[in-house]
Amino acid sequence: MKNILIVLVILVSIIACKPEIQREYITEPCPEDEKQSVAALKAQLTKDGYQIFDYIDPDSGDTVVMQQYFMAFLKAGPNRSQDKTEADSLQKLHLEHLGRMYANGYADISGPFGDDGEIRGITIYNVPTLKMADSLANMDPMVKAGRLVIEMHPWWAAKGFPLR
Repeated sequence: MKNILIVLVILVSIIACKPEIQREYITEPCPEDEKQSVAALKAQLTKDGYQIFDYIDPDSGDTVVMQQYFMAFLKAGPNRSQDKTEADSLQKLHLEHLGRMYANGYADISGPFGDDGEIRGITIYNVPTLKMADSLANMDPMVKAGRLVIEMHPWWAAKGFPLR
């Protein structure tokens, strides 16, 4: 569990410094870029239905806007008895699904874990509600086939923080 927490801390930064797809209110919030006003960012996120809060960073004095995301843990499902051909086909469809989630701006990052444990991978959904994240995650062909099951958790991360 400690390793999962370390991975999660690292992932918080991965969503930063990339343009958000189809999200007009984010314009590469990296230090070298001119930042959108915090008030405008908060107003747009709130208008779009996101849960947010902010705090003042004690070192920089900057306002940090925290947004709620949804982390889907993709766990080994009850139906893992597919033959190689069917499993390969499901894997292709699974990757296409995740690619669409990223391309459409619904997911910020996805990836498998490097072991053969019960938790097979994660996807971080950048959507306003748990219901929406759960619905998108359950559209995955691997989930529909029972090869994976979803365990969804709300997760908070700062907008625009870079990976270190």
